[in-house]
Amino acid sequence: MGQANYLLIEVCCSFAILSVVALSYKFINPNGGRVWKFHAIYVGFAICTIVFLPQNIAAYLFTDLTVTLVGAVYPIYRATKAACTPFEGDDKEWLQFWMLGGVLFMVTTWVDDVIQDDRADGIWFGSLLFSFFWLYFPLTCGSLLVYDNITEPFLGPRLKPLQRKMTNLMVYIHQLLANAVHLYFVWIIFMFLPAGLKRIVAVAIGTIYPFLCSVTAAATDEIEDDTYWLTYWSVYGCLFLLMDLFETWLGRIPGFYTLVIFTTVYLMLPLFRGADKVFRKILVPLAGLQELLILRDSIQIKRQLLKDLDAERAKIVRKSIAKFFDGEDDNSDPAVLKGEYMQSWSALNILKSKMPFGKSSKAKYQEPPNETTDLV
Repeated sequence: MGQANYLLIEVCCSFAILSVVALSYKFINPNGGRVWKFHAIYVGFAICTIVFLPQNIAAYLFTDLTVTLVGAVYPIYRATKAACTPFEGDDKEWLQFWMLGGVLFMVTTWVDDVIQDDRADGIWFGSLLFSFFWLYFPLTCGSLLVYDNITEPFLGPRLKPLQRKMTNLMVYIHQLLANAVHLYFVWIIFMFLPAGLKRIVAVAIGTIYPFLCSVTAAATDEIEDDTYWLTYWSVYGCLFLLMDLFETWLGRIPGFYTLVIFTTVYLMLPLFRGADKVFRKILVPLAGLQELLILRDSIQIKRQLLKDLDAERAKIVRKSIAKFFDGEDDNSDPAVLKGEYMQSWSALNILKSKMPFGKSSKAKYQEPPNETTDLV
C-alpha cells in the first residue's frame, strides 16, 4: 500500500472517530459520572481494545491525529461554546477537563520522546485517546467526577495558598523581566538548553500556574474566574497544537520556544488579557458563536448593573439601554451611532432628574462622557 493511501485511510479513521465522539456528546444525556458501572464498562472496553486490537488496525485508529482531534480540537470548540453561554455548569465541566488535559500535555512532552517502539506507541496513543474521551463522555463525565470528589473538597482548599504565592511570584517575575538586562541573561541561559528541555519548560510555564489558578477558580462559586481560565485554556490549546505542529521543522531554530513562552505569558497574565482578545477576535468567529457571546455579554452587563446599582437606578439604566437598541435600524455609521448615544444619554439624564433625590438643574448642564473625560 502506498504512503498516500495509508495517510488517507488514517485521516478518514481519525475523522470517523471524531464524528462518533461528537454524536455521542450531542445525543447521549449526561449522568454526571455517578453510575459506576458505566466507568467499569468503559475501562474494560478501553483495556480490551488497546491490548487485543490487531496492530495493523490500531495503527490507523490510535494515531497522533486522532488524539489531537479528540483530546484538543473538539474540546477547544466545546470549551469555546461553553465560555459563550450563560450557564455555569458547562464552564466548570470544561475548565476541569482542561486542568486534567494540561497534566496530560505535560506528560506527553517527554513520553513521546521516550517511546520508540511502534507497538508501545500505539498503546500510548490508545491510552491517551480513551483518557481524553473519558473526561467528557456523557456516560462517564470524568471531569465532573474528578471535580466533585477531588477538586472541590480537597485540591481547592489546599492549593489556594500555593496559588497566591505563585501569583506573587508571577508579579515578581514580570517586574524582573521588565529590566532588559535580566531578560537578556535569562534568554541566554535558556538558549543553551537542549530542544527537548526547552519544550518541557515552555509547556510547564503554560500549564502549572494556570492549573493552580483553575483549581482555585473551580472550587469557588464565582463564575467570572471560571470563564477567564476556561478562555485561557481554549486559546492555549490552540497554541499547543501549533507548537506541536511546527516544532518538527522549527524546534531547533533559535527563538522558537522563546516565542512560545512569550506568547503564553501574553495569553496568561491578567495585565494583558491576551487570551480574551484572541478568544473574541479569532476563536469565537471561527466557531460561528458571535451571537451567543454577545448574548452572554449582555447577561453579564445586566448582572453587573443589578449588583452595582439600587433597583430604581438599575431600572432607569435598563430603560435607557432598551431604548438605545430599540428598532430595526442596521446603520453602523459612527456619526449615526453617536447621535443615538447622545439621545440615550439625554433620556437617561431626564429619567435621573425625576428620581426622588435627582437634581434637574445638574442634569440640564451635564455633558456626556467622552474619551478625554476625567473619571476620577
